[in-house]
Amino acid sequence: MQKRPIALITGTSSGFGMNASVALVKAGFYVIASMRDLEKRGPLDKIANLHIASEHMEVISLDVTRPAEIEQAITSIIERHGRIDLLLNNAGCAYGGFAEEIPPEHWRSQFAVNVFGLIDVTRAVLPHMRRQQAGRIINLSSISGRFGFPGLSPYAASKHAVEGFSESLRLEMLPYHVYVSVIEPGSYRTPIWEKALQTQQPVPDSDSAYAGQMKLLRQHVESIMRSAPEPDAVISAIVRAATSPAPRFRYPVGRSTVLMLAAKTLLPWRWIERLVVKKLSPSSHRAD
Repeated sequence: MQKRPIALITGTSSGFGMNASVALVKAGFYVIASMRDLEKRGPLDKIANLHIASEHMEVISLDVTRPAEIEQAITSIIERHGRIDLLLNNAGCAYGGFAEEIPPEHWRSQFAVNVFGLIDVTRAVLPHMRRQQAGRIINLSSISGRFGFPGLSPYAASKHAVEGFSESLRLEMLPYHVYVSVIEPGSYRTPIWEKALQTQQPVPDSDSAYAGQMKLLRQHVESIMRSAPEPDAVISAIVRAATSPAPRFRYPVGRSTVLMLAAKTLLPWRWIERLVVKKLSPSSHRAD
């Protein structure tokens, strides 16, 4: 039987999930790193081989949108290890564009992964943590779970749902000594934003009523991708939430996140509206 606490992480083929897998092994966990497509495990294997002992990690296939796979994976983990001490819900995707033009399948796919997949994995783990009278559930949210940026309405809506679910679940599970936390990063260097750009604007720009705004939004996201820091601060927050004797509910990460949350709390909403709308207004960016 594994002596280290058992951590299950979803979405570990890249980004936060990949880096958190290695960091949590270093923090003393036995990590079960899951991903939808095992053919994409190469980057995780490479970083793991450089930094940790292989006996402290295993990689499994898990598509969080398939309930049968979730049930099979959790059953297998319990049979082999007897418990799950930490669940890190990291699997996610981002669809961009303006709400009117985003097709229904993108909305449904966004919620299938970011919301219903997260809920299904969590519900599968809860009976075991409740019986253990101990456990940690860490949900990867975003600044978009606290502020709805234009051009990212599916992603923002999904992360707002994660925040609400997590808040209710935190209060439900505290009597069983199960702590629920959310990590709220700003913009960091991970593949999710590049993928979001690739899915933006299914309507050709020339036919779009939002062409000018979309052009500015793309430029803004591309600028963020170029200047965004590495995800070290996010990984540190995950480790703190996983190892603290009494973890907080919310972990906002990054100076821009803290400033945005402060602005939303302290400034009149009309001021924020004007600033955001002006930034995405093509007329305000025209040369004199």
